[in-house]
Parts: sequence; C-alpha cells; structure tokens
Amino acid sequence: MEQAKPATSMRSLERALDVLEVLDAGHHALRLSEIARRAGLPVATTQRILGVLEARGRVERDANGYRPGVGLIFGAHAYLTSSPLVGAARPVLQDLAGATGLTASLFKRLGWSRVVLARVAGDAPLRYELPIGERLPLHLGAGKALAAHMEPAELEEFLAQLGDHTLANGTTVDRDDFVAELRSIRERGYSQARGEREPGMASVAAPVLDAEGAATAAVQVTGALADIPAERVPELGLELQRAALAISRRAY
Repeated sequence: MEQAKPATSMRSLERALDVLEVLDAGHHALRLSEIARRAGLPVATTQRILGVLEARGRVERDANGYRPGVGLIFGAHAYLTSSPLVGAARPVLQDLAGATGLTASLFKRLGWSRVVLARVAGDAPLRYELPIGERLPLHLGAGKALAAHMEPAELEEFLAQLGDHTLANGTTVDRDDFVAELRSIRERGYSQARGEREPGMASVAAPVLDAEGAATAAVQVTGALADIPAERVPELGLELQRAALAISRRAY
C-alpha cells in the first residue's frame, strides 16, 4: 500500500490540472457537470477537486458556475518576473517597436498553441485587445514561424489534428498549400500574415531558438495592412531575425 501512495498522489495532481485546463479553455463560467464531462472525470471527483481549488483561490464560483480564480495570477506574475526569456525580450521589444513604429510581441509555444508573454505598443494602437496570457493558434500569424520548425513526425501529428483551416476572410487553406508555406518560412527565416486572424491587420514574425536550436518562442511586429505593405516585408523580416537572435543570446 505504501508504494501505491505516490502514484495515487500523482494521479490526483493530474486530475486537478485537467480541471484547471478545462476552466482555462472555457472562456466563461462552466457548470460542474460540464467540467466533469470535459475533464473525463466523475462528477463527485470533480466536485472535490473544485472545492480544494476554490479554497486556495485558484477557482471562483458564482450562480453561473466555476471559473479560474484570482489566485492563478500569483503564478502568472511569478513566471513573468522570473522568466529569462521574458526578461531578455523586453528591451528588444522596446527597440523593435521604436524602430518600426509597429506593435512588437513575444510568444511562447505551448502544445498546439502559442501564448502572449510580452507586448510593446507601436505608434498606432491595435484595433483589438490581446492581453498577456492569451492563447492563440499555431497555424495563423506568428504561430507559423513556430510550426515551420517542427520536426517531420511532430508536424504530421499537428497537421492531422488541424486539417484544412479557414482564415478570417473565409478563405480555406488546404494541407498541401500550408505545408508549402511552412517550408518557405523555414527557408527564409520569417513568416508573414495578412488578414489571417484579424481582418485588416498584418504581421511579420521570426522564431526565437533556444539553447538546443528548437523554435520555442517567436517575436512579431503587427500593424494595419497599410503599415506593412508587401514591399516592406523583407526589411521587417531581417529586422525580426535580428531581434530574435538578440533575444536568444540574452535568454540562453
């Protein structure tokens, strides 16, 4: 029985993380039964986990259901203030935004998503809000700079769960075209996007390589389509590659 305790404790921890991930992906309050269904857990087990998390401030509850709690901000703040990557990127983003007049951002890959870690506004504010911690897809915008550096087996897995995808303007991108674009991105060292996730917006991004040479993060500049005409993209691409290298050298 003593040997079984560590495994049991680890399973309890995994279940609690499963519940937190369900709430994180929910974007609004969820009922107990819905959380249990999405986490693949019995309702009674889910209720016990939620009770512990609520007592620790990691979950909040009201008449509409459960949602992430204010206690999660402590962990997020600790990460942002202690991360070598974020610390290395801040001055580079400041320089990048000042030199280009565009909004400069840092993203970190997490599974099939990317997370906003830092942002410095450009001369003109963006037309939409993109808060720190927002989760975004890997197949659009700066995510392509990360997806382009996946190893073949991982890319196949990514493409299998993705399938064909649709841009903000309604255009459907099939697998072959997407793979060809990723190949081009890897060859030239940066990605570009025009109206892919937000209509009327454009971006250019480059991967930030870690100490092992893996593309775990990306740096991006974003602006209105008029701010990033096609003829400006190569210049920005070089600027982004220099910024990515600077971040990598400072962080790793």
